[in-house]
Amino acid sequence: MPTKLYSSIFPSIFFLSLIFLFLYSTFLPLYTNNDSSSLPTNKFLPSSSPPCNLFKGHWVLNSTKGKPFYDDTCPFHRNAWNCLKNKRDNMGIINSWKWVPKDCKLERVDPWRFLGLMRNRNIGFVGDSLNENFLVSFLCILRVADEGAKKWKKKGAWRGAYFPKYNVTVAYHRAVLLAKYKWNPKQSVVSDEDELKGIYRVDVDILADEWSSIADFYHVLVFNTGHWWGYDKFPKETPLVFYRHGRPISPPLGLLDGFKVVLEDMVHHIQKEVPKNTLKFWRLQSPRHFYGGDWNQNGSCLFDRPLEEEQQQWSE
Repeated sequence: MPTKLYSSIFPSIFFLSLIFLFLYSTFLPLYTNNDSSSLPTNKFLPSSSPPCNLFKGHWVLNSTKGKPFYDDTCPFHRNAWNCLKNKRDNMGIINSWKWVPKDCKLERVDPWRFLGLMRNRNIGFVGDSLNENFLVSFLCILRVADEGAKKWKKKGAWRGAYFPKYNVTVAYHRAVLLAKYKWNPKQSVVSDEDELKGIYRVDVDILADEWSSIADFYHVLVFNTGHWWGYDKFPKETPLVFYRHGRPISPPLGLLDGFKVVLEDMVHHIQKEVPKNTLKFWRLQSPRHFYGGDWNQNGSCLFDRPLEEEQQQWSE
């Protein structure tokens, strides 16, 4: 009798044990307060075998898209850039496009799981409006998992949010050149033909104040720069002049050569001064997409579909 009872109960116990182990391994990361020094970097990336390149793929119009994560009431929107609130045309089509990598499946972001994995950690974005725009959308998505999220502007942040349920901070530091730069007006009039109004001094070896003291606070840092390195931002009347060790670099650097030097110095600083266990990313530029003028010259973005490869116009 005991043998018969054992043989009938054991399969059930074994099956229940397997279920318990599966649930334990699945949900443990969401509720465990891991040491912030051991960031689970492998859990941020989609699982695939073999590994795939997320940047190789194509856009598809997703007719079965899920319900949007947020609407125009998200408190982290900037009013002037709130396309939903300002009733931009074709928003339904624009929000239906989905990026599909070539050799792997990219799941929709899960704000609950993401914040669970990032519990007790902080994420920082440093750069220009490309990072800022991403941050605003990101904050609105994460707020779905924690409606108690509050605006956060400490440590020199331009904007950000704190998610109390998970003790996570996500913020953006505006440093469009990454290096420190300052406007120096023209001191004297050389001649009537001289069009120079002054210079922007760029210290290639000094960080912008907005992110000079944040390395120990963030566990993840995302950097970008690029769209400000153009003659539309710094024309010949107000050029960039590059300095190192407090003195002008000689011979003087052109804008793009200065860009290269700044990148080299910033990367060197990040590698040397930012803790090794901090997860670091570098974002690339996005293509220009204005018609009828630039963003500040009555230009408009008329697209409701992603640019094709031959349509991309990169700023110079």
